[in-house]
Amino acid sequence: MVAALELYLDPAAEKRIRTLWRALAQAGVQSMGELLKGRHRPHVSLLSAAELDGPGVAAALAGMDAAPPLELRFDFVGQFLGRVLWLGPVPTAELLAHHAAVHGRLDAAGIGGFDVYRPGGWVPHCTLSMRVPHAVLPGAIRLCMDFLPIRATVTGAAVADHARDLFTPL
Repeated sequence: MVAALELYLDPAAEKRIRTLWRALAQAGVQSMGELLKGRHRPHVSLLSAAELDGPGVAAALAGMDAAPPLELRFDFVGQFLGRVLWLGPVPTAELLAHHAAVHGRLDAAGIGGFDVYRPGGWVPHCTLSMRVPHAVLPGAIRLCMDFLPIRATVTGAAVADHARDLFTPL
């Protein structure tokens, strides 16, 4: 497992994505809603690492709004290697600037993470499933497309480390 600095979505968008998680599960795709006894929330991760010091991240971001009310529009479905299925928000200038500002603060504090989350290489996404079986992938993508677009507003942030059962609101 990994830890992440997660941006959370408004209740209506969260409900819509949870409904999609359930629809995927009914189609034979294990969704994020089924993992870790339902503790996952729909989110967009700004940083991910093997471990993160939640209080250290909070201290590094002190005085900065970790969760400004960014408007997100999930317009597309994507897949990473390993059969990871996700929804992609349009990478607006505001979202990318916030991501870069957060990383600037964390870099200055000596807090790092996986390279794929660095500015310039980060693909903003909301994970739906970690391992989509090949046989159901085309249907899963079609199902996801039926739910788009999803409009969302960022309403909160936290450092979540499910492996160690740690959660630090920001």
